[in-house]
Amino acid sequence: MVMLITISGLPGSGKTTVARLLSQRLGIPHVYAGDLYRRAAVERGVSLEQFNELSEKDHSIDRGLDAKMAEYARHGDVVLEGRLAGFTAVHEGAEALKVWLTASDEVRARRVAQREGKDWQPVLQLNRSRHSSDARRYREIYGFDLDDTSIYDVVLHSDDQGPETLAEDILARATARFARPGKRATSP
Repeated sequence: MVMLITISGLPGSGKTTVARLLSQRLGIPHVYAGDLYRRAAVERGVSLEQFNELSEKDHSIDRGLDAKMAEYARHGDVVLEGRLAGFTAVHEGAEALKVWLTASDEVRARRVAQREGKDWQPVLQLNRSRHSSDARRYREIYGFDLDDTSIYDVVLHSDDQGPETLAEDILARATARFARPGKRATSP
């Protein structure tokens, strides 16, 4: 059975933790857009902030990253994580369980701040600024509206649910979805 699960959401929503748990439980790779993006910044020898500024001006950066994500979506058997992962699956016509994780702005800011050893209030403002920049860029490049959750099969709130609970919920949904005959991810 070929399985494609996309995990999307804003920074601090729990995407990475949940995606890692799913990857471990299913024994399939976890491909993380943020990791690909960070590696590209390192390859160019710039900070993540500088790379974000460069990405706003040079759309080839996003297009290159998104082409890599699309290739993974076409092959399937992966947990694909990133803000555009669900849109990528739709665009590629890949059969996928598309999940959006959400949490309140403050909870997300506190999670990011804890992870990065920072005060949560400046992180809250940075998260909002980053979302605005990303939303504008993705709308310009692809016509995608990051705030449109209608493309997702399920929207889960992570404010009061731990990653284990969320992963179990998603795993049950994925097992049911991909066990149906005739439903397969697009093969290369």
